[in-house]
Amino acid sequence: MSAVEAKLAELGLSLPEVASPLAAYQPAVRSGRYVYTAGQLPLVDGKLPTTGKVGAEVTPEEAKELARVCALNALAAVKSVAGDLDRVARVVKVVGFVASAADFTGQPAVLNGASELLGEVFGDKGVHARSAVGVAVLPLDAPVEVEVQVELAEA
Repeated sequence: MSAVEAKLAELGLSLPEVASPLAAYQPAVRSGRYVYTAGQLPLVDGKLPTTGKVGAEVTPEEAKELARVCALNALAAVKSVAGDLDRVARVVKVVGFVASAADFTGQPAVLNGASELLGEVFGDKGVHARSAVGVAVLPLDAPVEVEVQVELAEA
C-alpha cells in the first residue's frame, strides 16, 4: 500500500474502482510528467447518491461532500495511469463544476470539499490553483463534477 493510500485509510477512505467513461474519452491521460483527469462525477459504486441543482434539491453541505467523492474518484483515475499515487509531486490544478440553482453563488465553498481532501491527503503537495464554475446542468443530473491535474515526480 502506498503512503497516499495509507493516508486515505487513516481518513476512513479507500480508492474506488475507476469509473467507466460515459462517452468517448479516457478517465485520465498522461502527458510527460502530468496527469489530467476527465471530469469525475460523485459516483459511488457506479451510481450517483443524489441528483439535482445545488441551492435547490441539493444543499451546499451535501454538494461539498459530493465534491470530496469526486476528488477521490479523480485520485483513482490518476493512479490508473501513474501506477502509484506516491509519484504525485504536486496537485497543480482543480477545476470544479457545480450544477447551480439560478440564485446559488456558493460554488467555491462546494469545491472546498475536493480541495480539502487533496490537502489532507497530500499536505503541502496538495495546495493547488482552482476554478469553481456554476453551470446549468451536468451529466446524469449530477450536482458536481471535478477534474484534477497533477505533476508526477521524475521516475
